[in-house]
Amino acid sequence: MKIKWLGHACFKITSEKGIRLLTDPFDDNVGYKLPSVEADIVTVSHGHYDHNFTDCVKGSYEVINKVGNFYVKDISITGVHTYHDNERGSKRGDNIVYVFEVDGIRVCHLGDLGHLLSPAQIEMISKVDVLLVPVGGVYTINGEEASQVVKQLKPSIIIPMHYKTPALKFNLEPLDDFLSRMEGVEKQSSQVLEIKKEDINNNKTRLYVLKYE
Repeated sequence: MKIKWLGHACFKITSEKGIRLLTDPFDDNVGYKLPSVEADIVTVSHGHYDHNFTDCVKGSYEVINKVGNFYVKDISITGVHTYHDNERGSKRGDNIVYVFEVDGIRVCHLGDLGHLLSPAQIEMISKVDVLLVPVGGVYTINGEEASQVVKQLKPSIIIPMHYKTPALKFNLEPLDDFLSRMEGVEKQSSQVLEIKKEDINNNKTRLYVLKYE
């Protein structure tokens, strides 16, 4: 499986069989280059412009934008209801956490999660091998809260997202606070990370910072 960070909360996940899954595509108001890519599956965590711009996606694809269990093109997907804030959605509404099973690896994309997870949500999310976690605060959990969610889900591999970079047009917190709370940090020279099942080690957590290009 290959995971490519396209900026913000948008990742392109490609299975060994070539199935392409895209998460939270954004429009050109965000600042990153518009992710004009082909996909087979597109997931949308919530209805904001920096997460739901499916018009930029090419090809024949299926959009998943709701809670439930889905099976699309050999990919098992679970959508778990959460909130975009820490007041049960009263500020910014709902958010969907997605778990994808790709090549025997369980990838969890937290979307714009705005709170720590409840025991029921942790149970529904279940085992996580790779965690894509927002860390920039303001609209989501911040670095400290993200480190707590990591402890809740106990992933083998962590990839941070949704934080301030030079490309981003609006204000979020930078990555530094989150990284200061974590161990096993590896900064990559690429925006692509290849992960195989044998790379999953539940006794050791690694954090990869992908480079936006």
